[in-house]
Amino acid sequence: MTGLEEWFSKCPGAIVAFSGGVDSSLVAYLANHFLGADRAIAVISASPSLKLAELDDAKRFANENAISLRIVATREMENPNYLSNPSNRCYYCKHSLYDELSTLPEVTAGWWILNGTNLDDLGDYRPGLEAAKEYEVHSPLVECQIDKAAVRELAELHQLHCWNKPASPCLASRIPYGERVTVEKLRQIESAEAVLSDHGFPVTRVRHYNTHARIEVPVEQLAKLHALQTTLEAEMQTIGFERTELDPEGFVSGKLNRVLSTPSA
Repeated sequence: MTGLEEWFSKCPGAIVAFSGGVDSSLVAYLANHFLGADRAIAVISASPSLKLAELDDAKRFANENAISLRIVATREMENPNYLSNPSNRCYYCKHSLYDELSTLPEVTAGWWILNGTNLDDLGDYRPGLEAAKEYEVHSPLVECQIDKAAVRELAELHQLHCWNKPASPCLASRIPYGERVTVEKLRQIESAEAVLSDHGFPVTRVRHYNTHARIEVPVEQLAKLHALQTTLEAEMQTIGFERTELDPEGFVSGKLNRVLSTPSA
């Protein structure tokens, strides 16, 4: 299995930094599969930047696959460096997560902290990778040369319900760099994207520009989005957005990163 069985044979025990996305879900499944429930746990943070629906889905995934799940409370919202939302905000978030995981008794016993970073992630702007390096976090998908397409193939092979799940980065990623992260903004984004999901837009981003929202959906759904514009404007007002814009370009992952002149990991 692309070298994964051999990789896990060297792992004394695994604490998987689990988000509910397909990458970390696959790693959690494989750790449980190869190491057994007594040597593998998945740990998810009930952070304000994680959608409640995502947390519920993560719980369901763990239950379906008999994976031991632990829920922790990380403290990134107490860190002014995170709240000020610099371009490396993700570093402070991951630092908080790995700091919490490093205190678990299993780490003291010699277990490794694992994450779901895949080979394709190395070519993207991901400041969180620096935090992973500082805490000596292992990335089995990278070390076994597994990219995103292979992740989905493996997840489908093992009949994981999340195999084709769209990427859903943290809610803070919808707030432009330099604009303060607050719990109120995160809840508004979560509510707005839930409204869009109910209207039949499973892949969407609601960018938070203080008083107004900017909605992105895939290009092929733009016509449907425009047809609902009046309805959506009213619904967004009830959430707290004075104005709603529909992005004519459509959904582009990481669009807010365009402001960065010299991306680096």
